[in-house]
Amino acid sequence: MTTEMWVIAAVRIGGSLPVLRWPFWGAVIAILVDLSDLFLMNLLHLGGVNNYQSFDKWLDQVYMAAFLIVAFRWEAVPRTVAAALYAYRLTGFAAFEATHERALLIAFPNLFEAWYLLVAGIKEFHIDVQKQRPLVIAAAAALVTLKFFQEYALHVGKWLDGFTAVEAVQSIWRHLTGPF
Repeated sequence: MTTEMWVIAAVRIGGSLPVLRWPFWGAVIAILVDLSDLFLMNLLHLGGVNNYQSFDKWLDQVYMAAFLIVAFRWEAVPRTVAAALYAYRLTGFAAFEATHERALLIAFPNLFEAWYLLVAGIKEFHIDVQKQRPLVIAAAAALVTLKFFQEYALHVGKWLDGFTAVEAVQSIWRHLTGPF
């Protein structure tokens, strides 16, 4: 591993830990830190990152394991669903590692992450699922839709493969501020 990969791994692992103390907000931090490696790869020049997709998926296992530790503290039904969705994504991760076929990841989307955010959000904001059923269903649908879109964009469409994260932010900024 290059020095750059060690730095990124340390950031990603450290960013996974807050979830153990703050289940919802720590998850938000972990997910944002998960995205940070795209910027770190563009800003650091310490030997590069070899086989980024595999490297990223291995580091994802750290935050997902932290999410699972928290989920094991939940009531029976949400805990069981979390464990099943974690096992499903883990199966997809193993299939990806065996084949290096990114399109497999759309067949095994990280719905565990969406489920975790939904349940942790319900707990964090003290939502009464029975009284707020439409809100919970809408949130669940939005999370699943966003996750499928993300998996497609990253692994099937490969929309971000052609440019760096910094270039993407600069392009968005120019688009938003162009008229001004």
